[in-house]
Amino acid sequence: MKTPTAIAPHAGQLRSGPQGYARSVLVLTLLSLALCMGLAGTAQAARVKEVAAIEGVRSNQLTGFGLVVGLEGTGDQTTQMPYTTQGLTNYMQQLGMTLTPAALTQLQLKNVASVLVTAQLPAFARPGQLLDINVSSLGNAKSLKGGTLIATPLKGADGEVYALAQGNLIVAGAGAAAGGSKVTVNHLSAGRIPDGAQVERAVPTALQSGPNVNLSLNATDFQTARKVAQAINRRFGNGVAQALDGRTVQVKAPTDPNERVTFLADMEELQVDGSVAAAKVIINSRTGSIVLNQAVSLGPCAIAHGNLSVSISSTPVISQPNALSGGQTVVTEKSSIEIKQEPGKLIQLPAAPQLADVVKALNALGATPQDLLAILQAIKSAGALNAELEVI
Repeated sequence: MKTPTAIAPHAGQLRSGPQGYARSVLVLTLLSLALCMGLAGTAQAARVKEVAAIEGVRSNQLTGFGLVVGLEGTGDQTTQMPYTTQGLTNYMQQLGMTLTPAALTQLQLKNVASVLVTAQLPAFARPGQLLDINVSSLGNAKSLKGGTLIATPLKGADGEVYALAQGNLIVAGAGAAAGGSKVTVNHLSAGRIPDGAQVERAVPTALQSGPNVNLSLNATDFQTARKVAQAINRRFGNGVAQALDGRTVQVKAPTDPNERVTFLADMEELQVDGSVAAAKVIINSRTGSIVLNQAVSLGPCAIAHGNLSVSISSTPVISQPNALSGGQTVVTEKSSIEIKQEPGKLIQLPAAPQLADVVKALNALGATPQDLLAILQAIKSAGALNAELEVI
């Protein structure tokens, strides 16, 4: 196994100022890149459970509309929030209280916030089990800190209620405001409640029905599907597994529930030798993060890249009239625009069949993360990057 290689600019390129900061970001971004791909070199064996999942064994998304109460004036900031007023009215009616229009105007809605509650219902969840939930503001609440979510039914895609949520929010943030200035750390309009929902209904699974169990690969690849089937047949006998396509492997499983669970547990631990993931470059355009896997290779190419910066500054200019002239003082702004373009030199990148070579070739460009996003897309379009680009 090769030592992970980090991409760092050449000596003398790290300097103060925006460019130095950008290159420092490049070092950290691509250092995390190299750590994520520390297995660059030979293909590593993976277990069946790491490359495939049992078809039908899946989680389900739950969502619901709820109200967070007990806020200190940081809830919905206007009484013209129909869903907050209606939600609170419906909740009061369930408690046996009917609010007149006049009574509604007396409610302190700033202490209440309408929210959407989401959760993941895992496979095989049974009634009484607890789930973690996420709570996000739906209106214009300033903060949910210190609030309590009142009983909220969580529904699935079929409209049925599968869990009931309630509890005190944990908001990982802080903020302060004074004199028209405001400082906020992290998001105050979203929070989480650990074990905040209780399962009320189970979702049936087809694990015990039929003589076969299908394995669904995480990525479409005929080579991986064949190797998974071969690994299962070596362990349990020929004919037990067969690859139906590049995504599905059909496995004959025992019909007895206890034996089937034991069979699946042993099958998931089998090693799939030489399983190689498809070459991929993952680009996060929002954060500038770039991650490559060990299958990425680079063909020979030449790149010219220069930086263009536009700086616009404005200076206040005050026009003061003469005394007793009856004129008024006028404040205008004088704007200046400065355009600076750094020359870009042509850089030849050699063929790089190994991940460490790809890292060194990209490092030779000395580009910022945002520039590197455009460069990688251009290399891909030119046919020199042997990988699939995926933007998230």
